[in-house]
Amino acid sequence: MTAEPAVGLKALHSRRGWIGVGAATLIVGVIVPLLSVAVPASSPLHVPDYLVALLGKFLCYGIVALAIDLIWGFTGILSLGHGVFFALGGYAMGMYLMLSIGAQGVYKSVLPDFMVFLDWKELPWFWRGFDNLSVALAAALLVPGLLAFAFGYFAFRSRIRGVYFSIITQALTYALMLLFFRNETGFGGNNGLTDFKSLYGYDLHEPSTKVALYVLSALGLLLTYLLCRFIVTSKAGRVLRAIRDVESRAMFVGFNPTSYKLFAWTLSAILCGLAGALYVPQVGIINPGEMQPANSIEMAIWVAVGGRATLFGAILGAFLVNGMRSFFTAAMPNAWLYILGSLFIAVTLFFPDGVAGALGRLKRKS
Repeated sequence: MTAEPAVGLKALHSRRGWIGVGAATLIVGVIVPLLSVAVPASSPLHVPDYLVALLGKFLCYGIVALAIDLIWGFTGILSLGHGVFFALGGYAMGMYLMLSIGAQGVYKSVLPDFMVFLDWKELPWFWRGFDNLSVALAAALLVPGLLAFAFGYFAFRSRIRGVYFSIITQALTYALMLLFFRNETGFGGNNGLTDFKSLYGYDLHEPSTKVALYVLSALGLLLTYLLCRFIVTSKAGRVLRAIRDVESRAMFVGFNPTSYKLFAWTLSAILCGLAGALYVPQVGIINPGEMQPANSIEMAIWVAVGGRATLFGAILGAFLVNGMRSFFTAAMPNAWLYILGSLFIAVTLFFPDGVAGALGRLKRKS
């Protein structure tokens, strides 16, 4: 009985792999927060508040990259619409944060400022209950999950696959982006939801709150990684890879590809919703721009650059591409899109298995 957990752990990772996971968790989840709160600002080792918030965003992007790697790298389904699930999770959290403002807004009303500006007299029915954090968190997971399930159910049953599936996912995110841009939809229109004050009573502008959100994001990334790792090393993961490689053979030996693809697709959307809910309190805004198709395409690029079907590579790609984005949008803002396009082309031509695959080859040669 006592040997079974060890077998399960070994199935997830080798001893060296667990050491790597532990080291990364220690650095990201413990050392960085300590360098922010326990080291004086005058010290060169101090991690400033703005960097904590930036790294917190990257952690959320890492969760999104894992979600896309699960559906693309291991199941062979390229989605160009995962930005919509990320944004829906963000809007659910944003609604809670807007209601938390209360009468502290510009118009001193219990209604959100944009509703007062539009001369709304009462809170819309779909906003009710979002003054409760538990309801907001549940919606951040369930709304993207239910949308993905409904969309995937009809798409997979209709045997839509390949580039056609990618196109309709992009159409989905574009359609919802246009819907959320409309003021009458009730989500703040073009400006979205912003000017948040507090989360569960804690001031969002306090350094301690920023560090706490960063730690929650790190924990969310760790749990997401372990969940995805558990899935891909299980029997279900082997079936997903079989569907990715030769779907007709998987069907011939008795597996139902539709059920497995729907499971991976829905879980992937839920994970994106979680990332969006963690992201919004740290950046202080959510608007329809998060749903634009270019964002979803860039998310796929993170995974391609890092390395598909590796999980670790997906996280690495999210950090690498977004780190470059932060640098080049400040140093050469007009050149960033050209750099991103060149990076994707270079990876496709010279490193088709991404940075993780290139590192693996170097390790084997040494």
